[in-house]
Amino acid sequence: MSIPEQTTIRSHTIPIVPRYAETDKGGVVHHSVYPVWFEMGRTELLRANGVAYRDLEAAGVFFVVAELRLKYRRPVFYDEQIELETTCSNVTPAKVEHTYRLIRPDTGLLLAEGFSVLACVDAEGKIRRIPEFMHPMGQ
Repeated sequence: MSIPEQTTIRSHTIPIVPRYAETDKGGVVHHSVYPVWFEMGRTELLRANGVAYRDLEAAGVFFVVAELRLKYRRPVFYDEQIELETTCSNVTPAKVEHTYRLIRPDTGLLLAEGFSVLACVDAEGKIRRIPEFMHPMGQ
């Protein structure tokens, strides 16, 4: 996969079906699973823009989670069909911000929402500038 000239897709939705191992004894998804799903959403948003994390890392661009917020609204259950919408809400010279909305698609019910800040670093962990192509058009 090559790196595109510019990212153009700011929001992307993926389906999720909670697995048995992600739930507690009552069949409710454990709170620790949501950040993993958020990372899946970020990965697929990048992929929708024609970029793989692997390619960024090969180019010396790494991201670390600097902040993560999560609000649980309703329980999510084993084997139910849900959707995660991930939106790149802001890009600055050294960080990327995302928002997340987890919904039950048949009712539109909001199950959880979140926010993250990713800092851009080099291979040694030092802050570096976000590559220009990652700044969305018009930003």
